[in-house]
Amino acid sequence: MIILGGLLLWLPFCAVPGNHTSFSDAMFTATTCVCVTGLVTVVTASHWSMAGRVIILLLIQIGGVGLISLGSIIFISLRKKISLRNRRIIQESYNLDRMSGMVVVVKRVLLCVLGAEGIGTVCYAFRFVPQFGVVRGVGQSVFTAVSAFCNAGIDLLGEESMAPYVSDPVVNFTTMGLIIMSGLGFVVWWDLWDKIKKVFRRKLSVGRIYRSLRLHSKIVVTMTAILVIGGTVLIFLFDFHNPDSMGGYSTGTKLMASMFQAVTTRTAGFFTISQERFSNATYLLCLLLMIIGGSPMGTAGGIKTTTIAVLAMSLLANLRGKNDVEAHNRRIRESYLRSAIVVAGMGLFTVFVMSILLCAAMPEAPVADVIYEIISAAATVGLSRGLTPQLSTAGKWIVIITMYLGRIGPLTLGTAVTVRAQKRSPNAHLAEEDIMIG
Repeated sequence: MIILGGLLLWLPFCAVPGNHTSFSDAMFTATTCVCVTGLVTVVTASHWSMAGRVIILLLIQIGGVGLISLGSIIFISLRKKISLRNRRIIQESYNLDRMSGMVVVVKRVLLCVLGAEGIGTVCYAFRFVPQFGVVRGVGQSVFTAVSAFCNAGIDLLGEESMAPYVSDPVVNFTTMGLIIMSGLGFVVWWDLWDKIKKVFRRKLSVGRIYRSLRLHSKIVVTMTAILVIGGTVLIFLFDFHNPDSMGGYSTGTKLMASMFQAVTTRTAGFFTISQERFSNATYLLCLLLMIIGGSPMGTAGGIKTTTIAVLAMSLLANLRGKNDVEAHNRRIRESYLRSAIVVAGMGLFTVFVMSILLCAAMPEAPVADVIYEIISAAATVGLSRGLTPQLSTAGKWIVIITMYLGRIGPLTLGTAVTVRAQKRSPNAHLAEEDIMIG
């Protein structure tokens, strides 16, 4: 998809007359769309023609829905049966308990995506149609809704992205709502919806919704609340008096801008305040939020909220001298802990290696900007401190590889480790020998 998209965007008719698209820029744009990252080397609003924008929108949608879902949708549309092997792939990718009902699951994913993007389009239209007119306003609304829900962070608003709307509650809360919902993951959606239906049928009280959720949903909802609320409060405190970022805004706008920054750093890529204007404390906090990202089986990137939760719970269990990692009166399997260690370890290793390579390719670039760029690419966030347009050709290809690894690496490696752990004989162990730790 990346190669095909890059070749299409390389064609002259995809750029407006007078603009030339280099091969590296075309491939960079295709990668950032399919990997739903959001880093761009050319301004989307002014560089690409209508054909180029349509291709970009399709690539974002494909990247957001996922290739496995897309392939399944094509099979269903052609009325072809999904083989047992492909059903197994769908089961593993969606972390399902059983192999039955795959077609229903895929249809529900597509329905959720189109439904959320449709609601987002309507909400954006209240702001963009009066501003840009009916045709352009609807186009802006559709593009922004798809990009926001897919966590791509690419827009047609210009170089300033959503900075002109920093005090606009319609644009801010619509964008944050789409980002948070897509970042929860479809499994959590369905679990929550199932419990809400039981409440309406009077089979469950409102106060017991959280208790009745599956363990995965509880961890995702709890981690999301901690990261969004905690990030908002800390950014609000760190930059409350910072004249470069939001010191001149009203208290309400500061709070909304802080929340937007806390949400968008979790792999969305839009911004209402330029990243280089924030304080050093906010800069470091944003690095952490970008690394964590969203939750599994959603459109967000990062090493995922559940990964961090499992690692944190394992740390606490070991400090307390417990043999098992427990959460909400449930025991976490060892295979999940191994997967979390591999995902986190490979993520940090990728960031470290690619940061060194980008520093070598662009020795004049500030280290802080390089680290921000690489973490943003690896976590498929799409935020930058102004370094992306200045990337050299070598730098562009380093970031392209980073975006690709960030999109497929953690998920693929995590699944591989889990499968190997299940196949290994539990009774076969090598001889032990002591080493010193710490």
